[in-house]
Amino acid sequence: MFADKAALDLVAVAAYLRPHLPGFEGPVTASKFETGQSNPTFLLKTPACNYVLRRKPAGVLLKSAHAVDREFRVQKALFDSNVPVAAMHLLCEDEDVIGSSFYVMEHVVGRNFVEPTLHGLDRSHRRQVIEGMGKVLADLHMVDVDAVGLADYGPPGNYFERQLARWTKQYRAAETDPIPDMDRLIRELQSTMPKDDGQRTLVHGDYRIDNMIFQTDGTRCLAVLDWELSTIGHPYADLAAVIMQWQMPQGSEGRGLAGVDREAQGLPSDQEFIHMYCADRGLPEIEDFGFYLSFSFFRMAAILQGVLKRALDGNASNPERAIKLGRYVPLFARHGLEALCK
Repeated sequence: MFADKAALDLVAVAAYLRPHLPGFEGPVTASKFETGQSNPTFLLKTPACNYVLRRKPAGVLLKSAHAVDREFRVQKALFDSNVPVAAMHLLCEDEDVIGSSFYVMEHVVGRNFVEPTLHGLDRSHRRQVIEGMGKVLADLHMVDVDAVGLADYGPPGNYFERQLARWTKQYRAAETDPIPDMDRLIRELQSTMPKDDGQRTLVHGDYRIDNMIFQTDGTRCLAVLDWELSTIGHPYADLAAVIMQWQMPQGSEGRGLAGVDREAQGLPSDQEFIHMYCADRGLPEIEDFGFYLSFSFFRMAAILQGVLKRALDGNASNPERAIKLGRYVPLFARHGLEALCK
């Protein structure tokens, strides 16, 4: 779960926390979470209490990337809502303290499921975990952003139109070899985009089972993690991203449910999950869901193309894995086209 050593100046951290975090007393030790979060995250242990510290990476970063201040803001705003989040303790934007801004939050004790297959749980508990996952997502999309002070958390306008333009630009900038299916997918998404239905909600941006903490001996979600991509947008982007993930191969790489006998395992089908979500939000059946699913495949294909380009340019931290992931771009493009036909 943790790496052996944490690249964190504990002397500086302790010196800052003593006057700023009520109840903090050293000595303090740190362990870095291994899981692939772009913002390095550490478990801080003290004799009286444990905390989690999440920081920007060191070095030169893209202007809007790794915005830990936004993560802190959205979780603080949601703390008294129906969306379970860790308690936020403090935000430090003084980069002189440890070399980058960071925040400290509650350490939520529970269990994390890496894959949606939920191996290790019995059949009925698997169903309860996934139902809870859908209920939390519905609750997230029903948050009154004005009431919690997040009305300005994202730009106005047609979310999918904006996102399609953004990721098409990103894809073109990272394009290496021609991929006809990707070119066709972009054209099809542009021509089949549904009319904006006016839904404007908080969206997580990376809503997956492995970004959630559940009770150690139960099935209730205790906290949703990793809010780096959160914004104001369209709720079906989150919902479609869940379904897209489930259509990936099972295992540590795909982390999907392809080929799984879901009924036998107590897991809902894609359509059952969508129905549960709509029931929780009091919505009718979603029209044009194939578009939203197709867009999710397109967005992931564009992201992976960027990963491949960085590897070929010699800028990837793990070039071998980056090249391997880049080979999936044509597959995601093909899945995106198939989703439009459903």
